Amino acid sequence: MSGRMQSFVPDPDAADELRRAFGRFGTGVTVITVQSPQGPLGMTANSFSSVSLDPPLVLWSPATRSKRHDAFATAAQFCVHVLRADQLDLANHFASDGLNFDRFAWTPGPNGAPTLTQCLASFHCDTYAVHPAGDHSLILGHVRHAAVQDGDAPGLMFDRGRYGTFAPED
Repeated sequence: MSGRMQSFVPDPDAADELRRAFGRFGTGVTVITVQSPQGPLGMTANSFSSVSLDPPLVLWSPATRSKRHDAFATAAQFCVHVLRADQLDLANHFASDGLNFDRFAWTPGPNGAPTLTQCLASFHCDTYAVHPAGDHSLILGHVRHAAVQDGDAPGLMFDRGRYGTFAPED
């Protein structure tokens, strides 16, 4: 089943339409962490992507209007955590509160960034580059250590402003 395509020019008057169009691309959900002067800091992000295998690079993009932006854009190291489908509470928490880690198990990672336990995968990165990109920054990380969880637990997905997951295979 397909619907009618609505065409528009992506100017400031069409910001809602552009957000809706971008939202049609479903993504995985991550929590990015750093060690800040105030302690461990986290942020939920669905803007994560692998970039290169050689060297191993990843990318994510925080909004410049975020109160947490500068801590992440200036950090020398960070960790990306890929969330399981049953970690919606973790995603919601770090979408609104970056400093309170009390409810979640974590340890300092190999690069000092907080490592949340029980995630599907984690990537400990040195900041490779930070580029301004409109109302966001592009943060590239050089992966120095990675871990992946055994098993077939599904990942937490984000599509059209909603969290969800894929139905299990038969």
